[in-house]
Amino acid sequence: MAKKVRRKPAEEQAPAFEFPVFDEVAFLTKEFEMAYALGLAGAFTVLIGILSWALSVLGLFWYVVFPVGVVLIALVPFLIRRLRSRSSTYTKGDWAGLIALEFFGWLALWFVLQNLSPHAI
Repeated sequence: MAKKVRRKPAEEQAPAFEFPVFDEVAFLTKEFEMAYALGLAGAFTVLIGILSWALSVLGLFWYVVFPVGVVLIALVPFLIRRLRSRSSTYTKGDWAGLIALEFFGWLALWFVLQNLSPHAI
């Protein structure tokens, strides 16, 4: 014969889940801060892309220009930290997204400018 399952009394059961209060001000502050950081990252991406294109037109090969671009992209987060005091609120995912957008934006701009340039190597 199987034993009966003992049930906990009602007062010992876990309380029902309640959603925490949504802080609209903190959410919007972080979103505006991330939008500003994205604008900075985009501006730096355009500058690095044009610099890479200019170095390519001057005659440097891609295996010289590519590391220069990667190093400059690696330095941009440090620059954003210096420019924005609230950058301490960024998560690792925020930084990873910014760096990925910078990297692929730089490559795209560099390649497009290379293809449009008649003097490209």
